[in-house]
Order: sequence, then structure tokens, then C-alpha cells
Amino acid sequence: MHQTSYQLYEPAQLQSCVVFASPHSGRGYSVTFKRQTILDELALRSSEDAFVDHLFGDVVTFGAPLLTAVSPRAYVDLNRAAEELDPALIAGAAPSRQNPRIASGLGVIPRVVSNGRAIYNGKLTLAEARQRVDTIWHPYHAKLQNLLNRAKLQFGQSVLIDCHSMPHEAVTTNNLPGTRPPEIVLGDRFGASAGPSFVAAVEAAFTEQGFRVARNAPFAGAYIAQNYGRPSRQQHVIQVEIDRSLYMDEAAIKPLPGYTEFRTRLSKALRVIATLDQSPQHLAAE
Repeated sequence: MHQTSYQLYEPAQLQSCVVFASPHSGRGYSVTFKRQTILDELALRSSEDAFVDHLFGDVVTFGAPLLTAVSPRAYVDLNRAAEELDPALIAGAAPSRQNPRIASGLGVIPRVVSNGRAIYNGKLTLAEARQRVDTIWHPYHAKLQNLLNRAKLQFGQSVLIDCHSMPHEAVTTNNLPGTRPPEIVLGDRFGASAGPSFVAAVEAAFTEQGFRVARNAPFAGAYIAQNYGRPSRQQHVIQVEIDRSLYMDEAAIKPLPGYTEFRTRLSKALRVIATLDQSPQHLAAE
């Protein structure tokens, strides 16, 4: 484990080309960070993918590794490019060129949490921003690429399942009248980050467990899917977003009474996903 960046859970024996990673479930709120912020911990945690690392924990028993963040998303966002520095927060950062994520305060060092609430009263130094990126962002991404390289070396391909959760409001806001919103949204950047047969297999695994699944709306995948998804090189990425209201009280950030049952149901789908077809025929189909 890299103490401030990530925790890696390894299977007893690697049996899968699939790597699971949760970049937003970190909850290591340091005393230093708490002193810097003007928010309380509950407010800071509103941008966290709470419990996602635990929800996906069974994949290790299915022969796949699980990489999870330690530091929280409010401190460093691992699903952003290292150079996405926000000049409105970081003194001396270069002006961003029409980057909507930075403009909304959601760069690699976030300026806000959910509902646009400011994390700090004032600016951070460029030196501090770079120090966070160096100690947290770079080790996580180095390990992630290492895991994908290992899977590809052993199985001829790698599939990253980028594990996230989404506010219930995100799937109800733009939902068509008279239709039920999706419970899981798969993002493959509209086909750019993963081969179609992999996406279809992941969708089928969730659908078989009774989940309502949508693709790419409202989330198609951000930096990780864009950066690591290289189907032509047999490196695939599928972002998985799960509706938080299915398993937790979103306001209190506490598991619902049915949390254990939900996790068991999810794990049945994950068992199938962890054993995605690794045959030569499947490789040829991609």
C-alpha cells in the first residue's frame, strides 16, 4: 500500500484480465486538510463515492485485483488529468483553455464539492498543488497502468472497470417522463474506450441481476476512460456508475438497512464480469 495514495487488494491467484479500481472512495481526511477547509467532514464527503470500495470488495475472491484510493476526492481528484489545475484556486496556475471541469471548480485539486460549495477560503500555492499531485495522483496512476500491463501480459488484453457512484438526482433530473431512471450507467465514451462485446457483457451481467442499465448518459466516462481506454491496443475501460440511493442514505452518508443484500446482489454480477471471456475467439472479435 502507498500510504496516502492507494490501497491494492490482490487475489490469491490472478485469474482475470479485469482490473477493478475505485478512484473516488478514499476517505483519509487528514488533520492538515481539515484545518485548511471551511467545510465540515460530512460536507466534504458529499463528493466521495462512499462505500464503493467495499461494494466491489468481493472481486478479489473472483481472481481480480481491486485498486482503491486512500485520499479523498475533495483533496485530489484521481479522475482528472494531472495538469488540470484551477487558476481560481491555485495561485500561479496557468489559465485553463476552455476546460469545463476546471471552470466548474472540479479540476485535479477541486475548488468545490457538490452543489458548488467552496472547500477553501482563499487560494492554495502552486507548490502545494504540485506536491499533492506528486504524492497522490502519480503513484495511483503508475500502479493502475502497472496492473493493466500485467493483465495484458498474462491474458493478452486488459479490461478496467472504473468503479463509481452517482447521486440519485443525477439520473432523475434528465429522465424522460413516465420512464424509470437507470440504476447503473455504463460509460465507454460512446464506444471509444472499450470494445462493444465487453460493454455488452458487462451490461448483461448487471441486467441479469435485475438492474436497470443505461449507457453514456448522464456519464460517459472522464479522464480515466479517456486516457486508458485503448481498444485497438487491447486495453479497454468501462466506467460503472451506481445510483447511491440504492444502498445509502445520501444526506447522512450511511448504509441503508438493505445494504448487505444489495452488495450480495451486486457481487453476483461482479463474479460474471470478473470472468469476462478470455478466449482467442473473443480477442479476434474485438
